[in-house]
Amino acid sequence: MKLTILSTSDTHGFVFPTNYVEKGADMPFGLIRAANTIAEAQRNSTGPVVTIDDGDFLAGSPLAYYVARVHPGNDPFALTNIYNQIHYDVGVLGNHEFDYGTNYLEHAINASDRTIINANLLDRAGRPLMGQRYRIIERDGVRIGIIGLTTKAVVQWKNRADVHDVHYRSAVSVASELVPFLRPLVDVLIISYHGGFERDLETGKLLTSLSTGENEAYQLLQEVPGIDALITGHQHRRIATRLFGVPVTQPGYRGEAVGKITLDLEPTSNQRYTVIGGQAELLDASQSTYDPAILTQSKALDTTVDNWLSEPLATITGDMTFDRAEDARITETAYTEFIQKIQMETMGADLSATSIFNNEGHGFENPITMRNIMTNYVYPDGLALSEISGKDLKQALEQTAHYFILSNHQIVVNPAYYTPKLRHYNYDMYEGVDYTINVAKPMGHRIENLTYQGRPVEDSQHFTIALNRYRAGGGGHYHMFKADKIIAENKTPMSQIIADYLRRHPQVNATVNHNFKVIATADDD
Repeated sequence: MKLTILSTSDTHGFVFPTNYVEKGADMPFGLIRAANTIAEAQRNSTGPVVTIDDGDFLAGSPLAYYVARVHPGNDPFALTNIYNQIHYDVGVLGNHEFDYGTNYLEHAINASDRTIINANLLDRAGRPLMGQRYRIIERDGVRIGIIGLTTKAVVQWKNRADVHDVHYRSAVSVASELVPFLRPLVDVLIISYHGGFERDLETGKLLTSLSTGENEAYQLLQEVPGIDALITGHQHRRIATRLFGVPVTQPGYRGEAVGKITLDLEPTSNQRYTVIGGQAELLDASQSTYDPAILTQSKALDTTVDNWLSEPLATITGDMTFDRAEDARITETAYTEFIQKIQMETMGADLSATSIFNNEGHGFENPITMRNIMTNYVYPDGLALSEISGKDLKQALEQTAHYFILSNHQIVVNPAYYTPKLRHYNYDMYEGVDYTINVAKPMGHRIENLTYQGRPVEDSQHFTIALNRYRAGGGGHYHMFKADKIIAENKTPMSQIIADYLRRHPQVNATVNHNFKVIATADDD
């Protein structure tokens, strides 16, 4: 007998095949394609099938934002019911499930037809925060146990006022207890972990520090025997392999692929089954036709969102566009300076830091629409005002300078920021100070000519700085920013803050002061 395990992960509310940068796009991803890929695989299977969503479905796209923050009633049912058309057996919580707070997440779970499994996110009493630790399903006489685990990255949301009572245990520690407990009760044991790999899958070389604990999948398989299949996510990678003899998948991002693990089962003498082999593959969804049930369920919402995105908000004197995000991170643009200005004015800050989060946005076109805002400022986070020292500021600038390295005497992006996961959002540009990043210098010693109002910044100085709440809590390895340094918060999503600002200022000017430089000059040059 063959058992088929089909999984999605990190769809982030991208139902239709568009990144929303341009109206009417038809791109090689989307839940509407992945759903049809799942349905076809179910029809072609010769044995029992289990379907799993590995998390990060509730936030990340303009459509998901619209449902959570703009749609009347802010009811997640409009999005959740689209996912219900797939009829997943189980779903795991991703870290971005908490983007709109635990109350919103609870409503979404209540509207879902899949069972939520969540073994390592706990309430203060040590019980699963939401859902149940695992689920046992019987299909064609086969008892299948599925454990749900979530990355440690979720703790970066813990100090937000709208995220309540979240306590975390590492995936490895929980699995080391649950797997031996469940193993005698089931024929097949699956772990669905919304997390990725901390080591290279071929060499075992450490990719990120294990002390962060954000990704534990390698250690999980290395230290916990008894796992028959592992579903992973979070890193947006495309993985289908065997590791320590266990088939493993990770199906990318936005529904571009579906993970498929096929386990070969053999009956035993006591009317049970045992796993005698298995393989992993990815089912490419890029050319799949649209799933008819999702098309019917989502078309009206998609049209409404598209009209909302096309709403003009303000006109620009000058130019706030840029051709390449790569260049805009090295040479300041009017778009970046405008975002910094809004952050500083909103929070009353001395300084500001922001990112160009990915390479898809190209700044604000004229007139500025909600589409421009949502495709450039892609995260639904609010702002924090932190009080920091000059020493903190220098450390933060040195951390952001890690983004660059020299290759053949050229300034290029550090591979750690695009492998194994794209992390352009962890490079910040600062406003309110002048500074130079000298990539020719050793990491930790790259910041030169750091001044505030024309004077060198001293370690003992104090500043207020406007940051997104993810960064203000230390997210992205910015350990100098901590929750106890936050003195004020604005919980309104930044995209709404920008839109509200533009409604108050329907005519804006494009200006750029070029307060930072990125160079590569050796001492002897």
